[in-house]
Amino acid sequence: MKPPFPALGVVVLSFLAVVRASAGEACRIEVVERGAGWPVPLVELRTTHQVRFVTDNAGVIAFDLPELMGRETWFDVIGHGYEVPADGFGYRGVRLTPRPGITLRIEVQRTSIARRLGRLTGAGLFAESQKLGHERDWPESGVLGCDSVQTALHRGRRFWLWGDTTLARYPLGIFDSTAAFSAGQPLDRFEPPVRPAYEQVTDDRGAPRGVAPIAGEGPTWISAVASLPDAGGEARLVASYVKIRPPLEAREWGLCVWNENARRFERLKSLWTKSDAAPNPPPHPEGHVVRWTDEAGQTWLLVGNPFPFLRCPATFEAWQDPARWEPLTPPAAIPAAGDGELVKPHTSAHSGGIGWHPWRKRWVAVFMQSFGKPSAFGEVWYAEAKAPTGPWGPAVKVLSHENYTFYNPCVHVELSPPHSPILLFEGTYTAQFANRPSPTPRYDYNQILYRLDLDDPRLGPAQER
Repeated sequence: MKPPFPALGVVVLSFLAVVRASAGEACRIEVVERGAGWPVPLVELRTTHQVRFVTDNAGVIAFDLPELMGRETWFDVIGHGYEVPADGFGYRGVRLTPRPGITLRIEVQRTSIARRLGRLTGAGLFAESQKLGHERDWPESGVLGCDSVQTALHRGRRFWLWGDTTLARYPLGIFDSTAAFSAGQPLDRFEPPVRPAYEQVTDDRGAPRGVAPIAGEGPTWISAVASLPDAGGEARLVASYVKIRPPLEAREWGLCVWNENARRFERLKSLWTKSDAAPNPPPHPEGHVVRWTDEAGQTWLLVGNPFPFLRCPATFEAWQDPARWEPLTPPAAIPAAGDGELVKPHTSAHSGGIGWHPWRKRWVAVFMQSFGKPSAFGEVWYAEAKAPTGPWGPAVKVLSHENYTFYNPCVHVELSPPHSPILLFEGTYTAQFANRPSPTPRYDYNQILYRLDLDDPRLGPAQER
């Protein structure tokens, strides 16, 4: 005999699924790279009623929508360099049926040459995994977001410095840069998930604090961080500083030195103040720095943005004497591999950097294109040269974003395994300077680490010279 209400069982099951989900049992969705099986951070799944989920550093989402538990559900898949095939209507997504307590897997195809390893800064690196009972011992720094990174190996440890910093209590809660130390090699693996181990510079309460409280109105931006020996052989951590008047007007530029005891940068000398007589600063160190020993045995400090435009002897005494800074002429554009179209790096301090790669036995560059496509400030290119002053190119695009910005790539040759084709770089992922995108939760205004495998055949055109 048939039950009088055949749909009643379905209703009861759906109700029980809702109860279980509301009690805290989520569905685990993992996103992995097709072929490699690597977790993929920063992949967004979006339902047809516009609820967004984003994978954490472990490539995991804790799906907990009670209204969709037990229902076949369409998810748009949005991945900045990772995708699934488009259907007949052009939609790129998958259908899944989430249920409490089960694991579902989505495979995405990597379309970018660079592989995303994970987020290095900000809160909730493993937030989705923690909702599912994993990574519960992951410590939180108190930093929610931060601007671009500067780093240097100093006295056996790696120093990290970030720009304007977002806290839970207020946007851009720290204007005078934040900093941390780590082991010289802070990574124990070169595939996801990455777990950056920083020792944050904090105040008496253990909270992150500013490390460049240089007197004067407005925020302090720090750039061109380097560790240089003084005449006595002691390593000194140095940088340039800029005082900013809102909205983004530079009004003073100078040099600063790290106080080892107070753990902060202090003004050494001011070298330019904006005035009617001096509306623009003279050439000054701004960007990322590298060391280079020329054929005569002279070791130089090169400052690039991304390509070197300034140099001085690599000593503390030479660095603090502007008369010893020598201007260089960087290329205004690099030809692209294939069609030879010129790729222009951005002219601000957010372009990229260079480094000597021992496996390639070449200087390598990773830089942001100015007004590229599809994203005006989200297209990232790779190039090589036999000398840090060039000639550079041809260039190959290695990373692309859809209406999102990825600026100030920092090349981490020193973090790559020795005698390996791996090259690491990170940059700032932000909705700023794009066409009003919806900011990605947790990831926005933070640093994301990528990996290039320099033996990838797709980089061959950049290596023909």
